[in-house]
Amino acid sequence: MELAALVLSGFALALAAPWLERLLGDATGWVLSILPVGLAITIATRMTSLAPGEVLSASAAWVPELGVRAALYADGLSALFALVITGIGALVLIYAGAYLHGHRQRGRFFGLLLLFMASMLGVVFAGDLIALYAFWELTSVSSFLLIGFDHERGAARAGATQAMLVTAAGGLSLLAGLVLLGLAAGTSSIPELLARGDAVRAHRAYPAILALVLAGAFTKSAQLPFHFWLPAAMEAPTPVSAYLHSATLVKAGVFLLARLHPALGGTAAFRGAVTAVGAATLLAGALLSLGERDLKRILAYLTVSALGLLTLLLGVGTDVAIAAAVTYLLAHALYKGALFLAAGILDHQAGTRDADRLGGLGRWMPVTALASGLAALSMAGLPPLLGFIGKEEALGAPLEAEGLPGWAGVALAAAIAAAGASYVAMAARVGVRPFVGARVEAPEPAREASPALWLGPLALAAAGLVLGLAPGLAASAVLAPAASAVAGRAVSLDLALWHGLNAPLGLSALSLAAGALLFAGRAPLLRAAAPLAGLAAWGPARGYQRALAALLWIAAAQTRLLQSGSLRGYLRTVVAAAVALLGAALVRGGASAAPPGFGAEVHAHEGALALLLALGALAVAGLGPRMAAVVALGAVGVVVVLFFALFGAPDVALTQILVEMLIVVVLVLVFLHLPQPIRLPDRAGAVRDALLAAAAGALVAALVLSAVATPWIEDISTFFIEQSVPSGHGRNIVNVILVDFRALDTLGEITVLAAAAYGARALLAERAG
Repeated sequence: MELAALVLSGFALALAAPWLERLLGDATGWVLSILPVGLAITIATRMTSLAPGEVLSASAAWVPELGVRAALYADGLSALFALVITGIGALVLIYAGAYLHGHRQRGRFFGLLLLFMASMLGVVFAGDLIALYAFWELTSVSSFLLIGFDHERGAARAGATQAMLVTAAGGLSLLAGLVLLGLAAGTSSIPELLARGDAVRAHRAYPAILALVLAGAFTKSAQLPFHFWLPAAMEAPTPVSAYLHSATLVKAGVFLLARLHPALGGTAAFRGAVTAVGAATLLAGALLSLGERDLKRILAYLTVSALGLLTLLLGVGTDVAIAAAVTYLLAHALYKGALFLAAGILDHQAGTRDADRLGGLGRWMPVTALASGLAALSMAGLPPLLGFIGKEEALGAPLEAEGLPGWAGVALAAAIAAAGASYVAMAARVGVRPFVGARVEAPEPAREASPALWLGPLALAAAGLVLGLAPGLAASAVLAPAASAVAGRAVSLDLALWHGLNAPLGLSALSLAAGALLFAGRAPLLRAAAPLAGLAAWGPARGYQRALAALLWIAAAQTRLLQSGSLRGYLRTVVAAAVALLGAALVRGGASAAPPGFGAEVHAHEGALALLLALGALAVAGLGPRMAAVVALGAVGVVVVLFFALFGAPDVALTQILVEMLIVVVLVLVFLHLPQPIRLPDRAGAVRDALLAAAAGALVAALVLSAVATPWIEDISTFFIEQSVPSGHGRNIVNVILVDFRALDTLGEITVLAAAAYGARALLAERAG
């Protein structure tokens, strides 16, 4: 129940957020932040009180027939992510209240942000594969609404749609992978599944499971070639970018890889695919950031690169690499969240995010400059920030990886160092240059932001400094349990600012020097990197646009084909499909012929009625005037009534005669208002329709004969007869069947009639207006 309260409280507050915003005004963000702060304290207190290897769990039946439970599960990995989600979430709520001051939809924004927070907590605390997927998709939906929050702007709608389509496609792949994974492990319970990793890896479906799960993780965490949706999502308000696209949503894929590592990791396929994709994403994101000028887009590409680094480390999969991954994950969340929030302050206070139009603002914005500078130093990997420790751990992990060829370890470490040079240059450009040097006239006079705005970046940057100076605070309480949960065994972390003169330190120094040179020569570099933006446009992003255009073209062509606007055409299609499908089913199923002697005792009056029925049907089709056709149709209905009465169904006959009367009256009233004349089909069309009608009639006759020849299933009728009074409390068996035994069917019919009535009322009101 404790875990359930942690997750569900966020959903409850999300529902109340718009109402609270109307009541509390500018204080809403501060008040709403109380919940995530309380959750963070609860998580930290509860998890640190557990013994090593102990976990929290809660479970309730959800779909017992399939063995699916609404289960929650908390270990060290869950605690690390939950602390990031709630801690940064609290600061973003306070920040958003001031950032969106005066926005008429601020209450809706708070509600969506809390909805996303609760969904992310559900992902990291999920104890069942199906529950994990349900929360996973909730994060996609809530992030779509947040990215497209300014829905009146086309760019915001396009960015939200792109993010949704890419991540939702990956989500469908993930669903298939999780279903196969549950079948291979024989359980959907995540703790049990992680304990059966050997059976999963030995299963013949393992390659398919791995491919499907990796597709879901890579799309969510913007790995190459799916990286393009993240920079496009920068159309979201800055609080969204800081929260979703630096600290939480994009790390959901990383969390999935870490969570399932004990079950899927440790194979050559896992290591090869995850490491290769991570390395490619690491370098691509770092390279693409060099050609950008917008602060948020620069940070977005650097986030793509950092996500690639985390993926690479999980692919290497050794204890050292896993320890480096969880360390860098925390460092990245702190410094990148702070830089995004600082970029939002610059945009809010100076009116621009163009890095070339900002400079010398530190005198007017000292607190923001301090926060941004500390975060930039952490991103650059300078001591004594946590980013320095995380960078050194990441550089050392490939060099110390067992089972990895020596050249491969060196190549991966070199790739990390090369990307680090870009981090250094862009850290100076994004986090330092706007505040130092000569003053650049901004579109608006710059001044320091309110405490609600600078509190978030300052707190995150300060946390990176404190944890850098005292890394043991996080190592023993949070990072070691998280690494142990990923590795599936006890992992210890030896985090320190100084490990002596070693290879990681040398590579770090080289990346710092290279980054300084990149920043010093940024003017020619930017000119040289300008084509990168065009190159990126012709990469996967271009493929997405072409695929979307093709999908829309197919949809338009299908619409033209299937929705021609002709009611006669729709009816013809439905009847033809029914005849083809049911006819094929009858033939393939070996439909029974009529029972022996069927039709042998046809009396003269019965034959006369059948002849009248046939003549009436021909008259309906052949008569030109509308009213004559209506009268002929009524005559057909009367003959059917006579058949019911003749064969002992007076109640059905009474119902039928009433229906026929109403149909004739309604048709007469409707036809009085229809235009004259009705456009009838040509001769070929009439022949086609006649043949189709004859085929439909023959099919119905065949179905009736097959039903008559099929022996009655006595158990069903006997059940209805025996249970009508004791279970349905009614002696009219037909009524009991309709109201009790087939209640949902009857409800559906009532719903259809109610919808038709509302439609008719709307049409009448429109005509009256």
